Amino acid sequence: MAGKAARSGGGYVGNDGGGGRPDEVAAPAPPAAPDGSAAPGAPGAPGAPAAPVATVGAGIDWQYAPAPESRDIVSIAPEYGLFIGGEFAPAATGRTFATVNPATEESLAQVAEAGQDDVDRAVAAARVAYDKVWGPMPGVERAKYLYRIARILQERSREFAVLESIDNGKPIKETRDVDVPLAAAHFFYYAGWADKLDYAGFGPAPRPIGVAGQVIPWNFPLLMAAWKLAPALAAGNTCVLKPAETTPLSALLLAEVCQQAELPAGVVNVVTGAGDVGAAVVAHPDVNKVAFTGSTEVGIAISQAIAGTGKKLTLELGGKAANVVFDDAPIDQAIEGIVNGIFFNQGHVCCAGSRLLVQESVADQVVDRLQRRLLTLRLGDPLDKNTDIGAINSRQQLDKITELSAAGEAEGAHRWSPPCELPKRGYWFAPTVFTGVSQSHRIAREEIFGPVLSVLTFRTPDEAVTKANNTPYGLSAGVWTEKGSRILWMAQRLGAGVVWANTYNRFDPASPFGGYRESGFGREGGRHGLGAYLDV
Repeated sequence: MAGKAARSGGGYVGNDGGGGRPDEVAAPAPPAAPDGSAAPGAPGAPGAPAAPVATVGAGIDWQYAPAPESRDIVSIAPEYGLFIGGEFAPAATGRTFATVNPATEESLAQVAEAGQDDVDRAVAAARVAYDKVWGPMPGVERAKYLYRIARILQERSREFAVLESIDNGKPIKETRDVDVPLAAAHFFYYAGWADKLDYAGFGPAPRPIGVAGQVIPWNFPLLMAAWKLAPALAAGNTCVLKPAETTPLSALLLAEVCQQAELPAGVVNVVTGAGDVGAAVVAHPDVNKVAFTGSTEVGIAISQAIAGTGKKLTLELGGKAANVVFDDAPIDQAIEGIVNGIFFNQGHVCCAGSRLLVQESVADQVVDRLQRRLLTLRLGDPLDKNTDIGAINSRQQLDKITELSAAGEAEGAHRWSPPCELPKRGYWFAPTVFTGVSQSHRIAREEIFGPVLSVLTFRTPDEAVTKANNTPYGLSAGVWTEKGSRILWMAQRLGAGVVWANTYNRFDPASPFGGYRESGFGREGGRHGLGAYLDV
């Protein structure tokens, strides 16, 4: 079915990522209802049958059959405790909070809400493990545990993929093909470094720092845990991990993997709760290193809180990346990169290409092809393997996306979305493209963190650089052109920590990732990621 898709029933449907052949064009949509809403027939709820699709050139009609992944692979407990000292236990406060499936708004489980006493216990357990077990352990022995964790992640990959989709709302094909494999790859990669730290470029006999407090976001719960834990453990540190309150389940399942791998007690501890729990971890006097991924506002608060304490700090914060398309770019390839850059994970990506800068001479062509491509995307049940766009993670985030999109319209930008009837339950937002955007518009300046793309134009490479750098952020950028010299010229001038050339959102454990200015500082991934966890 790859590439053969047409609109039908007022929704938008399509394939798993193919762009379609030039002779296969979208069939006309059915007329709208008298009130102006989308025509009936699109999926109305997660798991509903897909709308029919057709290949115009071949004259063949068929329906995409639903392809839901079974939930039976995952056993979600009614209640979860904190993971401290190698054991699960309730919070000292006795309080719990609910974690919710964003696609259906169903309560999945009650999760322990840590208090200051629980954070104290977690840090104390990490300190004992560091002093007596993990710190003195030879690197070759630490590597064995990391290899075990990586292999168990692979063995339980389907379980992790399903749980991540249920708790986060992202499509199963993303958790299955991106999140879980990359998480395992990070543990494999840093397991290889554990006994080679002398050769990492940080001087002879580099030493670990001690106890690391790590606070991770909700957009990539498992992958961010792997990004934080793997280099810290390889370097000989112990960890207190605080996952986001809306997505705690994969971190708790990872704690179960640590038990299965027989990781010594206290090496990894997981405390759950809201922002005050993360603040307690960051401020704890016996934490030697803080690593945070999240919003710029919280990153600034963390910097202020630990100033003068001597704690090491890395921050990976927000972004407003520019995806720059020149007139000599391979347009079809660029369209796929644009879609992947902003609509992957519903735009819940700090390095999302949320600003599209297109050379003026090809702007109309690019926008037209982009709109045709968006007509083939499928929004719906995250556990359906055909789904391209899943649910927004929370009501709070949906409200933010809605508010900023309304501001874009109010400021004069032209808003376009594919015809789409959203499910009636859950948190959903249709992929949205704004044209006629000015650099002064809020949608061009503020991080939306959702499936919203702002299109701007430029005439010369110098203008492209000026507009791309006109942001307080500096996390990532993309360049699309057939000229290698132009790619290098742009990369030298773009104020971004990562620049992708003729691709977007490509990650590898061996490649460092991080930003400048309000996107944070420090690097995660690769040899550089070890330096943040070594006393050098």
